[in-house]
Amino acid sequence: MQPTRLSILGVGLLGGSIGLAVKAARIPCRVVGYGHRKETLDRALEIGAIDESATSSKAAVKGADLIILCTPVGLFEQLLAEIAGEIPDRAIVTDVGSTKRSVVKLGEQLVPKSAHFIGSHPMAGSEKRGVEFARADLFQGARCILTPTQRSPNEIVAHVEWFWQKLGMTTTRMSPAEHDRLVCDISHLPHAVAAALISMQPDAALPLAGKGFLDTTRIAGGDGTLWRDILSDNADNLADSIKRFRGQLDEVLKLLAPDKRDELAKWLNQSAARRAKLLAEKLRELDT
Repeated sequence: MQPTRLSILGVGLLGGSIGLAVKAARIPCRVVGYGHRKETLDRALEIGAIDESATSSKAAVKGADLIILCTPVGLFEQLLAEIAGEIPDRAIVTDVGSTKRSVVKLGEQLVPKSAHFIGSHPMAGSEKRGVEFARADLFQGARCILTPTQRSPNEIVAHVEWFWQKLGMTTTRMSPAEHDRLVCDISHLPHAVAAALISMQPDAALPLAGKGFLDTTRIAGGDGTLWRDILSDNADNLADSIKRFRGQLDEVLKLLAPDKRDELAKWLNQSAARRAKLLAEKLRELDT
């Protein structure tokens, strides 16, 4: 299952962290990186995230048996079109994109039938961007969602699972449609809400912000172009999530009535208990 030549297209936070994690896991493969900026590739070489850099996406995938797309999802179509004719026979192509329906459709259309595309979404990252923030332990204890289809041979999916597990992740399989629906609620909606919380503040309020507000809005610091692509690509699910979130806020409005104080406390305590349960489950996952 071990790749001998790994091609990382897009050596930023996630791509650089994959390269560092491969080295930390002692997977004996040569890591080739491609990116638009020479300074980024030079930095990736300097920190040991890649073994060599390529001057083009086509050159990067030559001879690779595992290719990982690590650019923003909005660039995937162009990137796949560029490399399609150079992907070696039997190579596996996967990605780190935060949406899956359009990505898997593109992958299965543009990757030649002599190779394989399997959608992946490692649920790890940061609001920071750039290879200078890459970490070998970024994936430790996190979950990676794989989105195979009827066209995905089980042994190929198992290869991709093995790779992410070697980097310290647990893996889950689901359809691209289920991924986009569920991840919207726990990732895409929170980002939109964090951005809205920042946007709604009057200038006079911001100097009063404490750690709680900064923690709540941390993810709003992410790159706008990257998140534009994600939210736009999953717009139908995000619209549904926003409607259901509005419903929860409407419930809060009702609970603010003077005669609803006990119900308001009950609602807050139920939310706190649900979060505590989630936190305990996540800690157990890290322990295992």
